Amino acid sequence: MDPASSLKDARPTPFWLEDPGRPEPLAALVGDTHCDLLVVGGGYAGLWTALVAKERDPSLDVVLVEGHETGWAASGRNGGFCAASLTHGFGNGLQRWPGELTQLEKLGAANLQAIEDTLGRYGIDCDWERTGELDVATEPYQLDWLHEVAEQVAPYGVGLTVLDAARVRAQVDSPTFLGGVWDKDGVAMVHPAKLAWGLRQACLGQGVRIFEHTRATALEENGSGMAVRTSYGRVFARRVALATNAFPSLLRRVRPYVVPVYDYALMTEPLDDARLASIGWRNRQGLGDSANQFHYFRLSADNRILWGGYDAVYHYRGRVRSEHDQRPETFRRLAGHFFRTFPQLEGVRFTHAWGGAIDTCTRFAAFYGTAHRGRVAYATGYTGLGVGATRFGAETVLDLLAGERTERTELRMVRERPLPFPPEPFRWAGIELTKWSLDRADRHAGRRNLWLKAMDRLGFGFDS
Repeated sequence: MDPASSLKDARPTPFWLEDPGRPEPLAALVGDTHCDLLVVGGGYAGLWTALVAKERDPSLDVVLVEGHETGWAASGRNGGFCAASLTHGFGNGLQRWPGELTQLEKLGAANLQAIEDTLGRYGIDCDWERTGELDVATEPYQLDWLHEVAEQVAPYGVGLTVLDAARVRAQVDSPTFLGGVWDKDGVAMVHPAKLAWGLRQACLGQGVRIFEHTRATALEENGSGMAVRTSYGRVFARRVALATNAFPSLLRRVRPYVVPVYDYALMTEPLDDARLASIGWRNRQGLGDSANQFHYFRLSADNRILWGGYDAVYHYRGRVRSEHDQRPETFRRLAGHFFRTFPQLEGVRFTHAWGGAIDTCTRFAAFYGTAHRGRVAYATGYTGLGVGATRFGAETVLDLLAGERTERTELRMVRERPLPFPPEPFRWAGIELTKWSLDRADRHAGRRNLWLKAMDRLGFGFDS
């Protein structure tokens, strides 16, 4: 079967956002309003910031403005992997903050547990499954990488179960899987849009005032506070938390540090019992392969397979546009990779195909900062691992706005910034050369060329 034929009925929209539980949109802000804390952005980062702020101080008047609808962007389009890692994986953390890694791992584990506790406290039903993640090797050289990681993490209190080819295929059966490591506790699977909508309802229940279809267009000082201009009015706030991530920051000086990179995903029709039995997957882990251009895949609550990743697409000048959400050549490529991985699923159809922008920075993990004499704070640059880390980012932003010295604000990871991306056209050329080099490394047993080695030394990264 031609893999492209599996896409003929695929809807060009994110599967998660078509859930019948999608809430009705909230009214836009018209006119002026005042508050103690304004949160700009209605994705995970903004929702967690608003909710945690109210939990810390229920008397606080919190307003959240969202340019479209809550959870509409990355928070409703991602793969639904909610990871404990705050550093975009152990290897990245070890490379950048080795002296803090034990502390960062503990904070990340506590953050993941806090998310789970929040779901229970507010009764948020988002198909939460604490099944972990299985990273698999599909080339012999990747086995050495995975074994090395398993040895490195042990002293830091992270337990990974190493599996040979037979044991991996007993978990999830693919002829391409040669081995793997299973993090059984550090990752949960979640319906990403339901998580966003549940946080929205929790915020409303705590008295947060949310205005949708209210785009923030300008930020300026106003007396002892700040003023943010919106589509039809203004918000006057004592403090402002920026959570716009892949979209241009209201702080121009932050913009060179973040580029929007487009990631793409497919969703299959539900698998019947026979097809599901042909691949096993009884423990329902999330999976990822170990290439530079990697795939991520997981089961939904109704036993569909989400299959995403591989291509990471940057558009010249970093434009975020709805037309970039569809990329047929990527969907065809992903479909071909899917059936190569699971040939026993030949004939399965894809029902949805979509893309979305990831807020990418050069160190892969979020960075933090303040502006306007501490009245404005932000966390951005999660680089595709924000489902869980945004809650930690919210706590950190609120610490910064309060001017408090906490365990979080004292971290080097919080105090230091990544390197900025160069201006165009060097930005686009550098990203394209890096993508070409990563593809070449995948085709040559992981060997990194001079360009990648130079980027490693400079601290530049590029990832989906």
